[in-house]
Amino acid sequence: MKRIAALILLASLSANAFAFDPFVVSDIRIDGLSRISAGTVYNYLPINKGDQLTNDGAQRAIRALYRTKFFSDVEFDREGSILVIKVVERPSIAKLTLRGNKDIKTDDLKKGLKEIGLTEGETFDRLALDNVQQELIRQYYNRGKYNVSVDPHVTRLDRNRVAVEIEIREGKAAKIKELNILGNHAFTDKQIRDGFESDTSNWMSWYSKDDQYSREKLSGDLEKLQSYYMDRGYADFGVDSTQVAIAPDKRAMYIDASIKEGEIYKVADVKLLGELILPEKTMRQLVFVKAGETFNRAAVEASSKAIKAVLANIGYAYAKVTPIPKLDKEKRTVDLTLYVEPGQRVYVRRVVFQGNTRTEDGVLRREMRQLEGSWYSQAAIDRSKIRLQKLGYFKTVDVDKKLVPGTQDKVDVTVKVEEQSAGSMQFGVGYSQYSGIILNASVSQNNLFGSGDSFSISGERSSYYTRLGLNYYNPYLTDSGIGIGYSASYSKTDYGNTDFANYATSAKSFSTYLGIPISETDGVRVGLGISSNKVNLFPGYSPLVLIDYQNEIGNKTIHTWTGTLGWNHDTRNGYWAPTRGGLISASTDVALPGSTVQYWKLSTELNHYWPIGKGFVLYLDGQVGYGKTYGKNGITDDAYDALAAASKADNPSQSHIITDMRQDLPFWQNYYAGGVRDVRGYQDNTLGPRVCIDGSAPGANGMCNNGAYYAQPIGGSFKVLGTAQVFLPLPFLKDVNTARVSWFMDVGNVYKDYKSFDAKELRASTGLSLQWQAPIGPLIISFAIPLRSKEADRHYEERIQFTFGSQF
Repeated sequence: MKRIAALILLASLSANAFAFDPFVVSDIRIDGLSRISAGTVYNYLPINKGDQLTNDGAQRAIRALYRTKFFSDVEFDREGSILVIKVVERPSIAKLTLRGNKDIKTDDLKKGLKEIGLTEGETFDRLALDNVQQELIRQYYNRGKYNVSVDPHVTRLDRNRVAVEIEIREGKAAKIKELNILGNHAFTDKQIRDGFESDTSNWMSWYSKDDQYSREKLSGDLEKLQSYYMDRGYADFGVDSTQVAIAPDKRAMYIDASIKEGEIYKVADVKLLGELILPEKTMRQLVFVKAGETFNRAAVEASSKAIKAVLANIGYAYAKVTPIPKLDKEKRTVDLTLYVEPGQRVYVRRVVFQGNTRTEDGVLRREMRQLEGSWYSQAAIDRSKIRLQKLGYFKTVDVDKKLVPGTQDKVDVTVKVEEQSAGSMQFGVGYSQYSGIILNASVSQNNLFGSGDSFSISGERSSYYTRLGLNYYNPYLTDSGIGIGYSASYSKTDYGNTDFANYATSAKSFSTYLGIPISETDGVRVGLGISSNKVNLFPGYSPLVLIDYQNEIGNKTIHTWTGTLGWNHDTRNGYWAPTRGGLISASTDVALPGSTVQYWKLSTELNHYWPIGKGFVLYLDGQVGYGKTYGKNGITDDAYDALAAASKADNPSQSHIITDMRQDLPFWQNYYAGGVRDVRGYQDNTLGPRVCIDGSAPGANGMCNNGAYYAQPIGGSFKVLGTAQVFLPLPFLKDVNTARVSWFMDVGNVYKDYKSFDAKELRASTGLSLQWQAPIGPLIISFAIPLRSKEADRHYEERIQFTFGSQF
């Protein structure tokens, strides 16, 4: 085919170049140009004014213009000493459309087409279109789709333009009907195929697509097979042959792989050669292969990576460690040599940021742990990348290094970021089964004017509460990373028509706090706040124990000075959807002396993420909260004794609530449990202690006064919560930063105090949860099945729970 094309081109050149006597070109004229400028043609033309043109020179010039692929026809003519070049321009591609592609994204296809030369705005070349057709078919063949058809259509448009439409009929991927490993004796088929991405059809194939043949998947599986054997000592293992047969209908594949297991080898000796840089004793601590052990290729590779990592952290950015195994087949031993080539030690000349159109360079630079002018450190680079990701301003963060031209000891580090929206102005309507219809409006900016400061103002209104909030935080008040924040809020609640304790509040507060970093992963938060909260109770509707408590306090309006101290240890590797690392935090809020009621609350949390293979991520979380009053809180000893005695005499069933009332948290500060963000499967804030209006304990069914009404949940001073979640790598959720699905199990409850804790009273649930950053606002949908419930909980159970329009 190429030979025919060459002959056609040669004939065309011969026809377009006339025979003439050599002459000196006094001028050059180009006819037929419309889209391409004459200057562009002159740049490619190997002829200038004053040159003597011969037949051979004309042939070379014509070939040069054809090579530009700008023209479908080129002809030379002569008018006296003027060279006349007549051209016919190729059409330009006005529009490129792809239809029918599902397995390969349009953007990915267009990227590949651009590399071949087929893209909008470029010159149309029929030969390039043919190449594109063959390349697309090859790509689909590699994905096991052998029934694919690719049909290009070219439509002529005005002004010498064309529209190219490529219609793709992907067809269905060929299914693997047989996958046979021949020659395995030491291990079963099930053992060696356990990690394969390719498999015959099974009950999970609808999800994993493992029965769809792909050349890349098969190559990867054979590499895993080799690793499986070599990690277990079979140092001379090999795949002798692989045969792949396709059925006549191109819908079924039959795969046979013949292997040679070989023998198990022991490590006879391990040598470190080359330029070690560090003492050999130190380097040997990084070698995980020991003499006398069974050969393990994974341990050899881990040793190489560990040595390179250590060298990269002290400036040897391009270090190489080459494992050289020498097999003694008679003794079945391996002499292993790790040859170290550290290369030139380099330092960072410059750190350059790209893609931050809104965010100031200084905001990124203050997160960098790799400094300009210092030795290159891979650990510092990795830490810098994590810190930038955790800011939440960027979709992606990529760090690259490149030697400075003309040097061997300097590199420039380029940090490429893709910014995402860090602010929003939102007006919306939300709904939750607990709060009902939620009207909200907010303006927030987590990267205020690109400075890295955060600011938000928000308002929310539902059937039982009104909230207004104003927040500002500057994470770098000082160069050392001390941040300062301010918060002001107003809230009004009325629980009179809800399923828990009937009371209303009206609160105003202001606080300021400092965030103090003490290490790369640890920080301390110190704050001071003031608040005023008016608490209204409703005789005949509110539980008597709450009314008695407020009467003995002697104030409906509670003034509080609050001191806050917190610590956190954060090793998570991401902001929205981490996959490894965890968070340990502890904080205490203290209502300081001079407050109407003096109390303290201590909250702790421990969680961690583990990738467990194939895209699955395990998440475990545990939380404990406890609070208690201190001081007399306005209740004198005599008044307290009188209240307890009267309560015991009038209503003995109430005495267990009144007892130690002075040490319990004030009821408006109690912990609650249950809900879409807590123990799912139960209504929000309904678990834990419940009381009747008269202070008596409810019946086993949770009702009071012989079934007249349900007891009211009043919360408690001690809360425990545990959660286990497995995030699922669903194929239709490619971007985990936008949406995640998880299987969960929640366990928890609230108790009157820590002495009342009883593991038998823990409630549990399991189910599936979807978390989605939807355009209308964050959305959570959970389907939960309560596992541990009592008869009194039935009224509060909810299988499907959802909320949207507010942050989670």
